[in-house]
Formats: sequence, structure tokens, C-alpha cells
Amino acid sequence: MKDAFGTPQSLLVLGGTSEIGLATARRLVARRTRTVWLAGRPSAGLEAAAEELRDLGADVRTVAFDALDPAGHEPLLGKVFAEGDIDMVLLAFGILGDQVRDENEPLSAIAVAQTNYTGAVSAGLVCASALRRQGHGSLVVLSSVAGQRARRANFIYGSSKAGLDAFAQGLGDALHGTGVQVMVVRPGFVRSRMTAGMVEAPLATTPEAVAEAIEQGLRRRSETVWVPGAMRLVMSALRHMPRPLFRKLPV
Repeated sequence: MKDAFGTPQSLLVLGGTSEIGLATARRLVARRTRTVWLAGRPSAGLEAAAEELRDLGADVRTVAFDALDPAGHEPLLGKVFAEGDIDMVLLAFGILGDQVRDENEPLSAIAVAQTNYTGAVSAGLVCASALRRQGHGSLVVLSSVAGQRARRANFIYGSSKAGLDAFAQGLGDALHGTGVQVMVVRPGFVRSRMTAGMVEAPLATTPEAVAEAIEQGLRRRSETVWVPGAMRLVMSALRHMPRPLFRKLPV
């Protein structure tokens, strides 16, 4: 169970090598979290992440998880929850894709949509059901400001995040009153492996800053977290901008 400050004792990270996921795990382990599950495709990176968290004092287990195998989500995640209650699930997997390539190779675009949206819907529903049976817990979903309005530069990725964001909000409403909290996190441009080599957008942030915002959101029992907070005002302005003018922006 969480302590008085919202820190979970146990954490499941879906997307076990995610930089934001690991930054969040490190921050929570430094507070009170003692059991961590890292779910991801088997790799040296996944094992290295587990060892790093073990060195910080956590009991860490890894589990093979593939967002593109929704048929396997229920039996796999069911085994994790069967080991004991999970106080927090962090849905942190996703791919950016390549907009130019994906526009010309529909199968590549589909992979973005299936990973970021279909896989997240499947895993999110499985975890939500398990948390509801427990009667407590948090499901933290990493969305993106890219999902707030389709941009020419990344509308395939953005549309997948728009779907995820809407799904997570609806799931939060469905779980209201059950003891389970859903928190949607909307970072702006995050300096990470995924964005390496890209032109940095204004108000760029870091995995560590997102992790700090997640921790604060847990304490406040927030439903939505923007990172940085100023992105809320920026995206509000962009969402209401007339489309002909929006097309002319260098975004």
C-alpha cells in the first residue's frame, strides 16, 4: 500500500527500459518503493536496469513483455499480480516512429499505432482489472503533448498518443470510486534516446523532471500532469488556434 505521501511500496513498469520509467523507479526506490517489476523485451538493457535498481536496495524482477502481443498480456500480467499486490503500474512503453518513412510505408505506421495505442489499451485494461480486484493502486499512463493536436511533423505518432490519452481519461472515469487512480502524464519534448538527433523543441524537459512530476502527481492524487507545467497553457493556445494559421507554424 502507499504511504501517507503517495509513495508505492511496489511498482510495475511496463516498458522496463524506458528512460522515464527508470528515472521514476529510481526516484521512488529512493523514497520507499521496495519491490519493482520491469516488464519488457528480454535484453541486456533490461537486465542492466534491474541490476541498477537492485544496487539501490530494491527487490527487482524482470518479466518478458511485448506490447505487440496483446493475446499474451492477460496471462503474463496475471502472473505478476498473483505474486502480490502492485501499488503502482507505470505504462511507459511507446515508439516515436519515423514520420517520413511511416507515411510511405503503412506497415511501419501501423506498428506505431499498435505499440502506442492497441498494446497500451490491452495492457491498461488488464492492469486496471487487477488493480480493481485489489481495491487500490495507481495506473500512471505516459501520454504526450503531441496527442493534444495533430501536427504535420508527427501526426502518426501524435494520433496514437491522442487515442491513448482519450482511453486513459475514460478508464479513469470508469474506475472512479473503486480505490484505483488513473493519472495521465503529458510531457513535452523529452531529451532521451528516442529524441536524440532531433531539433529540440521549446520547453524541453528530461526524464528526471518527468519522474519528479509523476511523484508530485501521486502525492496530490492528480488526474493529469503536464511536464513542464507551462505546456498546459501552450497547448491550450495551440488547440484553439485556427487551422489555417496553425498550418503555418514551424511545428
